[in-house]
Amino acid sequence: MTGIGNGVPRVEGRAKVTGAALYTFDLQPSEIGATQPILHGAAVLSTIACGRILALDTAAAEHSTGVRLVLTHRNMPPQAEWGPLNANVRFARAQPVFGDEQVRYFGEPVAFVVAESFECARAAAASIQVQYEADQAHTVLDSEHGIDPAPLHGGQSSDSSVGDFHGTFATARHRIDVQYETPYQNHAAIELQASIAAWDGDHLTVHTPAQITSAARTGLARTLNLPEDRVRVVARLIGGGFGGKLPYFADAVLCAVAARQLRQPVKFSFTRQQMFTATTHRSAVSHRVRIGVTTEGRITAISHDAVSQTASFDNYVDGSTAGAKGLYGAKAIRTTQRIARLDLPRSDSMRSPGDANGSMALECAIDEAAHACGQDPVAFRILNDTRVNPTTGRPYSSRHLVACLQEGARRFGWEERRSGRKGEWLIGQGVASAMRDNLVRPSAAQVTLTPAGQLVVRLDMTDPGTGTITILTQIAAETLGLPMEKVTVMLGDTDFPKTSGSGGSFGAESSGSAVYEACLALRRRLDDMTKGRDASPETVLRLVGEAGGVTAEGKIAPGDETKRYSEASFGAQFAEVAVNVHTGETRVPRMLGVFACGRIINERTARSQALGGMIWGLSSALIEANNVDHRGQMAMRDLANYHVPVLADIQNIDAVLLPETEPVANPLGMKGIGEVGINGAAAAIANAVFDATGIRIRRFPITLDRLLPGLPPLA
Repeated sequence: MTGIGNGVPRVEGRAKVTGAALYTFDLQPSEIGATQPILHGAAVLSTIACGRILALDTAAAEHSTGVRLVLTHRNMPPQAEWGPLNANVRFARAQPVFGDEQVRYFGEPVAFVVAESFECARAAAASIQVQYEADQAHTVLDSEHGIDPAPLHGGQSSDSSVGDFHGTFATARHRIDVQYETPYQNHAAIELQASIAAWDGDHLTVHTPAQITSAARTGLARTLNLPEDRVRVVARLIGGGFGGKLPYFADAVLCAVAARQLRQPVKFSFTRQQMFTATTHRSAVSHRVRIGVTTEGRITAISHDAVSQTASFDNYVDGSTAGAKGLYGAKAIRTTQRIARLDLPRSDSMRSPGDANGSMALECAIDEAAHACGQDPVAFRILNDTRVNPTTGRPYSSRHLVACLQEGARRFGWEERRSGRKGEWLIGQGVASAMRDNLVRPSAAQVTLTPAGQLVVRLDMTDPGTGTITILTQIAAETLGLPMEKVTVMLGDTDFPKTSGSGGSFGAESSGSAVYEACLALRRRLDDMTKGRDASPETVLRLVGEAGGVTAEGKIAPGDETKRYSEASFGAQFAEVAVNVHTGETRVPRMLGVFACGRIINERTARSQALGGMIWGLSSALIEANNVDHRGQMAMRDLANYHVPVLADIQNIDAVLLPETEPVANPLGMKGIGEVGINGAAAAIANAVFDATGIRIRRFPITLDRLLPGLPPLA
């Protein structure tokens, strides 16, 4: 069986595991349609956080073997100014490189060498000498005091308020007022950020792993002062996105400029070490959470105030307060978001941006509230469930949080759980709720039935490893009654119909709905062609052959339902931990996530996404963080020092997808999955640590040095 709902293997899986799949940096001249060899680039990054370049000595590089070009601010062609701050699509903003001698963060590109080989480019780049005048007043460490961000998305406020929070909180029987800190995190996707640029006359093609190809196209066109129809962006395969490839970066701009000057394709990839500063990261965030509860355990007031780091020249808001606005019913809810502009690289989206770290603070505070009023943490969450969005008053189109909590408790054995000491290990269990807002974004697709009976699907959607190619194949195959091997999905090219791209858990439902609508349109065309005739497959193929193929298009866009309903995916996270009483080492023997995410297109890839999110949650709870030193440099800059979970860290972990009907969101009844899996996972582990030890750690991750002072003294 290969239809919708079945867990069929990935269409591109064999190519990936055998090494046949080609990612951006793998591409050779024949794969990009070039007749000339591809030149190689290497970048020099700044070593100060803020200041200006006093001198650049590029003479040795310019005379190095094989070097064809050295770019700096002294010879960079004119580009558009950076921004604007309040762009509706921030990933499509102009991003000039080498605009002047100013340095805005440690790790900003300051020079670019192009040579005939990778080795020549790297060697020449290493010979460049840069002298700086550092601004001694730079700010790189303070992320606790924020300012009101610039207006976002046409003036939309980042704050919300319903009811009289202060009055309601003041009269609550139990008042929780706690501060949580969540750290910087860096993307660690296997594929590095890379680009290949080539010109055909005055038309530019850039191969780069952009999650939203149309945004990268617009941004590059703006930066280089080009008409958008002269820029093409291609991203056939992406080796891990997680939000880290939503923006485009300096590699694309530098390759485009160099390729134009040299009239030859140019390829460049940041190194793993450079990725930690030359691309984006998750903001460090300070969270103040206040919760008022009655004697009976009813939540009456919720407040979540977040201060998140952003670059000195940007206004990215992490969005940590979404859960406070929708997870629980309360008559008074307020949220505020502020930014701390620091002389650091840009922060931006990282898997479930805002929700992931916001849930770490909120769901731990909810656990504190449950304990304060003597309630079971699962029962407390069920008691405070809501059928309507408490901040908008709109009903949820589908909401099965209670079902997730109940089914999770049953499978986890919550009622039979046993906390306490077993030898040198302290055992505890924890729970947390999960939510991720759901939304459809405008998307279009084109389908063509060829005379050979093959269906070709075209759209600029991308697959960052989530299984998009496979689910789109399933949707098209089932809608037209074809076997999957008769469907070819072509993605990641701005020459194809424009979609939302991948990210924010909106990609699958947006592009999937567009493919579904295109297939329905094709069915109508075929029905018209066979009216009054025998509609057998042989007749259809003959008519299609006579027509030279039949093409149809479809599209989807948000409708009025978004004004009448709230939409979200929900889940419940359960975890058991064992904390060593002597060393503070924390292990997670088992994790369980139960999720309600609408209609499941592919059970295998969907469950894989949920499990990946849960593992990332474990990482956030216990392992993963970066720090900034006094120079503004990320302290961990490689995978030897920036720790993420390995197989030995993951023991018994399971993700369950509840059957759910979503009647409103889109014609297929889908909802987002990719990000709800991380939400609440870290909090469930933190709550389990408290259950085991009685210690509340409010600064993540929960490392042994933070646990040791509160553990029982050695006997």
